[in-house]
Amino acid sequence: MQRLKGKIALVTGGASGIGEATVRLFIDEGASVVPADIQDDRGREVAADVGARATYVHADVSRETDVAAMVDETVRRFGRLDCLFNNAGAGGVHGRIDEIGVDGFDATIGVLLRGVFLGMKHAAPVMKRQGTGSIISTASVAGLRTGLGPHVYSAAKAAVIHLTRSVAMELGESGVRVNCICPGGIATPIFGKAFGLSPDRADATIPLMKGILETLQPIRRPGLPEDIAHAALWLASDESSFVNGDALVVDGGLTGGRLWSETEQRRVMLRSMFDVLPV
Repeated sequence: MQRLKGKIALVTGGASGIGEATVRLFIDEGASVVPADIQDDRGREVAADVGARATYVHADVSRETDVAAMVDETVRRFGRLDCLFNNAGAGGVHGRIDEIGVDGFDATIGVLLRGVFLGMKHAAPVMKRQGTGSIISTASVAGLRTGLGPHVYSAAKAAVIHLTRSVAMELGESGVRVNCICPGGIATPIFGKAFGLSPDRADATIPLMKGILETLQPIRRPGLPEDIAHAALWLASDESSFVNGDALVVDGGLTGGRLWSETEQRRVMLRSMFDVLPV
């Protein structure tokens, strides 16, 4: 089914993980796609592998000149921009609040929040002229609940959610929809990279992460990049034409609360304790 036939999409972080899965799915669904990343060799490999309707561009989303250039190149090559997926990300700085350095804070915010802001800023004029478009950003369940990510990462993702809602109220009047996706535990190289591993070594951690992530939510399997790619596909397509300002949660039920099995175990334990109390 060609749900994006004739559409032009720009996907940041398109060389690996969720971004790569989205590039491949969008191509399969008929779009022409510009994957943007700082992993140049991998990005070019992805673009070459999916065919002539993909063109790789280098872009560090924390740099305004790079973001402006990637949007300009997309429009120069394809004549328009129907979907921007602000997906580039990283785990960012870790640690207790009194251990976090300002440089690490700034770098994390630069990718996770400024990158989204810049993408919206430079896509908006193009899409407003067209009178149509879909801007999608990768947020996180860590922006909705505490304890699901590092402090600065979580704060940045919460800001992405609110920025999405705020900008949606502006651009919606021009026919441009703005939404974000809140993934749960998705098996991607981001976990390995957060611990300083090279891209290839980070890839090698994915099987281990799958084993860990499959136990976290009611749906007993790890989240996969393709799960988020399919959510992005829906938001990019005309099927979601009345959806604006939404934070779509794709987490297998992770943020729903305690697992029923754990709650039941606690109930049985409490019942056994009550049974031994004197009458």
